[in-house]
Amino acid sequence: MSQFFFDEQIRRYLLQFTRMFSLFEVEYGRDEQGIKDLVRVPIRYGDASRQAQTIIQQNSANSLPSSPLMTFHITGLDYDRPRMQEPYHVNKMMVRQRSYDPGTETYETTQGNAFQIERLMPVPYKLTINLDIWTTNTNQKMQLFEQIATLFNPSLEIQATDNYIDWTSLTTCDLERVNWSSRTIPVGTENPIDNMTLTFSLPIWISSPAKVKKLGVVERVIASIFDANGDANNALLDNDLLLGTRVKVTPYSYQVLLLDGQLQVLQPAQVVNPDRLSLAPFTFPIVENPQITWPAVVSAYGVLRPGISYVTLDNPWAPDSSIVGTVAVNPADDRLLIFNIDPDTAPQNTLDPVNSVVNPLTAAPGDGLPAAVTGQRYLLTESTGNAANVGTNPTAWSGSGAQPLIAHSGDIVEYNGARWIIAFDSQNDVGAQYVVNLTTGIQYYWDNMKWVKSIDGLYAGGAWNLIL
Repeated sequence: MSQFFFDEQIRRYLLQFTRMFSLFEVEYGRDEQGIKDLVRVPIRYGDASRQAQTIIQQNSANSLPSSPLMTFHITGLDYDRPRMQEPYHVNKMMVRQRSYDPGTETYETTQGNAFQIERLMPVPYKLTINLDIWTTNTNQKMQLFEQIATLFNPSLEIQATDNYIDWTSLTTCDLERVNWSSRTIPVGTENPIDNMTLTFSLPIWISSPAKVKKLGVVERVIASIFDANGDANNALLDNDLLLGTRVKVTPYSYQVLLLDGQLQVLQPAQVVNPDRLSLAPFTFPIVENPQITWPAVVSAYGVLRPGISYVTLDNPWAPDSSIVGTVAVNPADDRLLIFNIDPDTAPQNTLDPVNSVVNPLTAAPGDGLPAAVTGQRYLLTESTGNAANVGTNPTAWSGSGAQPLIAHSGDIVEYNGARWIIAFDSQNDVGAQYVVNLTTGIQYYWDNMKWVKSIDGLYAGGAWNLIL
């Protein structure tokens, strides 16, 4: 079996060295408008073979190299014993990929394959490079040196690769010494191009190939032979459920109902009254005489650990994000899980909070509600007020000069110190909005038609996961 291995490691260091010096310029003078005439100085690797150099010089000794020009070449590659570490050390690293959709050529939010990377201890070397700066006059030399010298005080960090598991990608480039001129005194009859030599040292690593192992353990638990879309093939072949040593399941394609911080598990075909998700209050249990309890569901896969096990819910208003919260069985009712949401995963409010959700036809400031105070805000469940019939308008919602409050169901009203005004107009304001009720702590979502509880609702099988 062939053991050939070549990863172009030294060549990558040279490429990074080239990039460091590839954008320097010199001034050739100024044009008629007084603008500087800047010329970029090229840089080349100067270790050319004789045959290639003959072709470049057009097989003539009279062809001279142009200047200004920078060339560099390797002058030393020595084993760096002071940086030597345990030669037989093997570093093991676990890597988990994000799943990739080749159809859309995008990465998804779920995890894909998992690998174990075994990295062998790299070999330390010290790479020495000479940079020759070819110039035709001293002014060009001083221009280039002044630009380069300020970068190295005394070193500059470079990165050979962008592979985050490569522990040898970073190194430094140190300026060791400067030879100002290649000319000697006395000067003979020849007039060679003057060059300045800068010597750099790079502490590098030469790495052997890493061993990559794809995990061969059980990667997922199939809780149902069909997935959320009724497809048996996807349920068996889908690899997005890999999550290390923890178990991630949607038990038997059950659906769950989240209401007021509690989760109830339901049969896949169970129908829930939509009114449960509106602004009206509700009581548990959602289904009469439910037969499913959480301990019975969880016991088929493992043990529920309070505060550690958690549930993820697909955000119904933002499909690319999830709502996450730790769970624990309700000690008073094992049909319910207490859901403690992670605030960082909850939708962020877009409107100032309201003091309460009220029916303006049955309650008003000073009559079932606190007296009006500047800044009070209420979300109305019914329309109120009529500009053509002032006499029938609720007087408690009127402002200075007996101005009636004309509002629609779904509006948010605010007291400005003199009268009640419309802070959110449900008839004209468009776009998704989130607001929280300070009295109950419930967050509501405006879907351009009505207010509904933002995260409370029914989550079908496949739209939620239990992680034990």
